[in-house]
Amino acid sequence: MATKIPGWNAAKPGISSKGWSMHVPSEVTGEIGKTVTLPCTFTHPHNTFDKTLTAIWRVKEPYNGTVVFQCVAHSSSDLCKATAGTKNRYKLLGNPRQNNLSLQIDSLAWNDSNRYFCRVEFSGDIHDKYESRMGLRLCLIGKGMLKPFFFKFPVAPPRIVNISVQTGQDHAFHARCTAEGEPLPTLTWTGPQSSNLTSVSSAVHQVTRELQHLAHDGKYTCTAVNSLGAAEGAVYFYKFKAGGSSWLLALLFVALGIKLLALVVILGVGACWKGDSFMVSNSLSRQPTRESPYENLSRRINSISQSLQERI
Repeated sequence: MATKIPGWNAAKPGISSKGWSMHVPSEVTGEIGKTVTLPCTFTHPHNTFDKTLTAIWRVKEPYNGTVVFQCVAHSSSDLCKATAGTKNRYKLLGNPRQNNLSLQIDSLAWNDSNRYFCRVEFSGDIHDKYESRMGLRLCLIGKGMLKPFFFKFPVAPPRIVNISVQTGQDHAFHARCTAEGEPLPTLTWTGPQSSNLTSVSSAVHQVTRELQHLAHDGKYTCTAVNSLGAAEGAVYFYKFKAGGSSWLLALLFVALGIKLLALVVILGVGACWKGDSFMVSNSLSRQPTRESPYENLSRRINSISQSLQERI
């Protein structure tokens, strides 16, 4: 239920404080990563209203809370155009002209857990504003979370969200493990001669433990435990060793050298074969043309007979 907020013009003719109401559930539960709908409907004392209408959703507190969504419709034929909360995660499902301000939130995250308040504003010839005073509570649960009737708050077994090996500013290798759960789980690292140097940081519903200065190759396991169960995640760490891999590099270079030498030999043989063929063809083309002995003899006889005739 909600009450009229300051700013309503009770003295305006034809306007009455009666007939205003807002209906929202006390609590809505959503799952992390999914979509949730926050229902909100209202009544007003006007038979019709086709002037500018504004729909608003706030968080934390009524009237002065942070606005997460707002849309404006200038006439009854216009859609309510979003002017705030335009991150594509908020969408007005209801039609404000039909007294429905229901809001949809996509891709839920832990920081969406809050108390939400819906509000409607009529402007133009009539200036009326109405907002839910108690609002509704959005409770979030993760995958595998349970919420039996006897729990006041959501509970969840632990779940490993992320596990990785990273290089820090000190150029050393560190293993990081992040887990979530309700109640917040306790994290421990195990591995080959694991170092006792760890650091812990926590956020809402999540905790991170970092295993610092990894020095030994092998499998490192992160275990998350709370009152509802346990979860494990593992990462494998192998440091690159230049001395141990030198023979591999040498073998690689030898193989490449052999291939290069074979290629040179093949190209050389091909070049020689082409050169010999060229020389043979040139020698054959350069051989002098031999005259027939019969042709030479006839030429001599003709020259002798010609000289005898000149003498006679």
